Amino acid sequence: MHALSRLAALVCLGLLAWSRAVAASVDFKLVDARGHPVPDAVVSLVPLDPAAPATAASRRPVEIEQVKQEFLPYVTPVLVGTTVSFPNRDTEQHHVYSLSDAKKFEFPLYKPGMAEKVVFDRPGVVAIGCNVHDWMIAYVVVLETPLFAKSDDDGAARVADVPPGHYRAEVWQPRLDKPATREVTIAADSPAPLAFTLPLKRDLRIHRPVESGGGYK
Repeated sequence: MHALSRLAALVCLGLLAWSRAVAASVDFKLVDARGHPVPDAVVSLVPLDPAAPATAASRRPVEIEQVKQEFLPYVTPVLVGTTVSFPNRDTEQHHVYSLSDAKKFEFPLYKPGMAEKVVFDRPGVVAIGCNVHDWMIAYVVVLETPLFAKSDDDGAARVADVPPGHYRAEVWQPRLDKPATREVTIAADSPAPLAFTLPLKRDLRIHRPVESGGGYK
């Protein structure tokens, strides 16, 4: 029995090593209807093949800090089961909370120096706010696939170590009514970038008071 278990483990390791050896990097290029780059979008690839190769998953701890009356970063993609820390590195108290179905939590009277943690154990989008400062908002996008990335200021994102196969490419962004999706086939050689034009809504984030030194476009 032990010999069979060791053999099964070796087979799994071999398949994982093989899938990495032939894996590709998939680039996304995201623009809005005017051709402007779209940052803070979460791109992901969901395997559609019945027996998709194993893919290494990472659940490294993540931070969303409070600095200058803002959550940083604004958007954070994580794998299901990831622990996220919320350090208050501000000079004042906050009241951090979420009422989202994927994760409900609350940190009232959240003083500078505190750093509570939350395990995000259900897939979905979690909106996070502050009851003291209405303009503070952040999003945690909890994914079941480890194949994801976030777009930068140039609207570019790269998903690495993608085994060849058939996938559903998904793009989520706070200003989309619903995720943009497309079925794609990824080959072992360098695949063409996946380009998406996203129908973004107006940014409805609350503008910060002038004395806070902030504001949104």
